[in-house]
Amino acid sequence: MTEITAKTDNRSRLRVILAASIGSALEWYDFFLYGTAAALVFGELFFPKSDPVVGTLLAFLTFGVGFVVRPLGGVLFGIMGDRFGRKPVLVATLLMIGVGTTLIGLLPTYAQIGYWAPALLVAMRVVQGLGAGAEYGGAVIFLVENAPPKHRGFWGSFAPLGVSVGNLLAAGAFALVTLLPREDLMSWGWRIPFLASFLLIMVGIYVRLKITETPVFTEAVLARGKIERNPAMEALKRHPRNFFVVLGARLAENGLGYLFPVFGLSYVITTLGVPKSEALSALMLAFVIELFTIMGFAALSDRIGRRPVYMFGALAGIVWAFPFFLLVGTKEWIWIAVAFIGARAVVTAAMFGPQAAYFAELFPPQRRFAGFAFARELGSLLAGGPAPFLAAALVAWSGSWWPVACYAAFLAACTAFAIWCGPETYEESITVDNTTDGVAMRAAAMPARA
Repeated sequence: MTEITAKTDNRSRLRVILAASIGSALEWYDFFLYGTAAALVFGELFFPKSDPVVGTLLAFLTFGVGFVVRPLGGVLFGIMGDRFGRKPVLVATLLMIGVGTTLIGLLPTYAQIGYWAPALLVAMRVVQGLGAGAEYGGAVIFLVENAPPKHRGFWGSFAPLGVSVGNLLAAGAFALVTLLPREDLMSWGWRIPFLASFLLIMVGIYVRLKITETPVFTEAVLARGKIERNPAMEALKRHPRNFFVVLGARLAENGLGYLFPVFGLSYVITTLGVPKSEALSALMLAFVIELFTIMGFAALSDRIGRRPVYMFGALAGIVWAFPFFLLVGTKEWIWIAVAFIGARAVVTAAMFGPQAAYFAELFPPQRRFAGFAFARELGSLLAGGPAPFLAAALVAWSGSWWPVACYAAFLAACTAFAIWCGPETYEESITVDNTTDGVAMRAAAMPARA
């Protein structure tokens, strides 16, 4: 069987990349915006009855609520994506998280309505989490299923690239509003980044409505009648090893991806007393550099394979866990920036870059969306959701950073083991129904037709 490739001209391919990456950037701007606000303002605004440490812990706990429902969103929307197509799900998830984020910007605070304020905040976080549970997987699959066979890693990198742009936008938005006087920031300034997301999401929906369904789904699923009733359970039953490889591979990428920028930002500002503007500018620099390293690591995985690049990132996570805290502990901007650059532009990027294509290649087309999203978001629940909360709790318990470094190294070691157990996929067909884990029929990849 020959590889099904995108039957589009260059303009259509550009539209595919824009739809996935811009939509992903806008969606994850919303999602990471909450994490930044949790680190900087939500503890005081929504949990004022507690002391600052407990307030931050509670804010991070509500941050984790979004991850609790992400597997549910991954299953529900993943099944719909495998049954009805990738495009409608991409539009629906973008709309859900956009509405949830905009409404956060309109919420009254604890001082205005008491305990209803944190309750409503959690409710909006649930809406965000349901949408985010399938957004990234859908964007990745849309890219990979339209990509030329020998460049799936590079094409897939535009989805994580969008995530990094979303990170950068969220950090930049809060960097701007933190320039306001503190009274203005806490009364109305913090709302601006959330309310601005409404306009951004409208742009993303417009772009996604202009795209067509992927050729792989149209020809390998619809035309051949391979639609399954419950593709999520079929993915778990028929590909258990690949399912758990995805779950394990997420532990370091997702856990460290949130631990360093979300908890790390709070630690540098709250515990070490570094000015917010300095901490945010160091983090933003790391996000800018990460934009380039993600694409570089993804392209490298097209040449040498997904596993070697991913393994490098996991092992680098073990190595970098302790130097990160030693560097930020200097309270010098240059070393704080180096710490964040190593954590984001090297450790996370080396895993995040090849991850898109790798996870998509582990499942056949008729259960790719559900299998990808379900396994990936279970990993998010185990790693990214609790990471900031656990890290803050460990510091509060020990009074030191070293337990957090041990926790980060443990997550990275788990991911290294999962990648070691997984198959290599970069030369395999993405249209073949592989009924056994890691044994995929190889197809001679034909050049994409312009």
